[in-house]
Amino acid sequence: MTDAPAARKAPARVLLITRNLPPLRGGMERLNKHMALELAREWVVTVVGPVGCGAMLPGLEISEVAARPLWRFFFGAFRRGLAAAKRMRPDIVLAGSGLAAPFAWCAAKYAGARFAVYVHGLDLIAEHPLYRWFWLPFICRADLCIANSENTARLARAIGVPRSHVSIVHPGVDLPAAELAATNDFRARFDLGNRPMLLSVGRLIERKGLLEFVENALPRVVDEVPDSCLVVLGEETPELLHGDSVGLGARIRERAAALGIERNLRFIGPQDDTTLAEAYCAADVHVFPVREVSGDVEGFGMVAVEAAAYGLPTVAFAVGGVPEAVADGVSGNLVPAHDYEHFAQRIIERLRRRGDEDSHRKAREFAQQFAWENFGTKIRRLLVDCVAVKGSN
Repeated sequence: MTDAPAARKAPARVLLITRNLPPLRGGMERLNKHMALELAREWVVTVVGPVGCGAMLPGLEISEVAARPLWRFFFGAFRRGLAAAKRMRPDIVLAGSGLAAPFAWCAAKYAGARFAVYVHGLDLIAEHPLYRWFWLPFICRADLCIANSENTARLARAIGVPRSHVSIVHPGVDLPAAELAATNDFRARFDLGNRPMLLSVGRLIERKGLLEFVENALPRVVDEVPDSCLVVLGEETPELLHGDSVGLGARIRERAAALGIERNLRFIGPQDDTTLAEAYCAADVHVFPVREVSGDVEGFGMVAVEAAAYGLPTVAFAVGGVPEAVADGVSGNLVPAHDYEHFAQRIIERLRRRGDEDSHRKAREFAQQFAWENFGTKIRRLLVDCVAVKGSN
């Protein structure tokens, strides 16, 4: 906020409407939590979000809505959003994803406020006909559409969001205050010893490509590094906009057993933030074999930046917005889509250089630019400009 006129028009009151908040798990949920907290550094923020989110957002005014079934969230978000708009008269209403766009638009219209939406990728290309017919037009009406990557910005423009309304702010990351290595008992707790450790973090869904990785790349890694182990930290969850992942974990285990590499695979389920941080510190390489899937997209790849913050390099396919989350040769390696031979080779090279402090340092330095504080500064500037435009009309 460098000029006085823009500062005078700053949005003193912000209403954030989103389903994507803790206690629900995932990158979108972490992003929305931090977005609310960063906005609250300078402005009054009210949040309409899922039941339980208030515990994660101390000091903010919260209106909780049932997250499931989905229709209950829609009804609750609409009703609570209008009530909050009437009560607080926000300067801007922000949808935390495209899923909340219709309800944020209604609240903004009611209050005479500006309407903004943060989009993640999948919320722009989901193939469900009702979603495309009803939800996408509301996203296109946004006074400000904030995309998590250039790839997502391109998708926003493709559905009709005016180019002048689209801006890019990459997701942020928590920068660890100190090394966890000295007190980290992750390997002991999960009986990993000193085995070379690959780590996969995230929901078990088709787009993440874990089944194809186990089929096409892990056997090659095991051939070269027989004691290596792929640790999978995540859960199977129904996808709101793209199918259902239930049963994928069993299929991955069955395939590993058929290939004779079941001892090189370990599922540990979802874990709390402390255990996730310890996993990043204990691992030797983070694998991110995201696939190109019709009707689905990896908008950015927050998990790769999170891994980098702990000095853990990522090997990933260069699809969707992932090339903006992984700096090839700096925070890890990017591999052409579907090239599993090349993918395995990059992992093997990383495992042969276990403990390379130079690689860890480069990854940590890359991650520093994504600090949540920087994310918050960029978001606030965009909202200030959005409100200033209204004030000048």
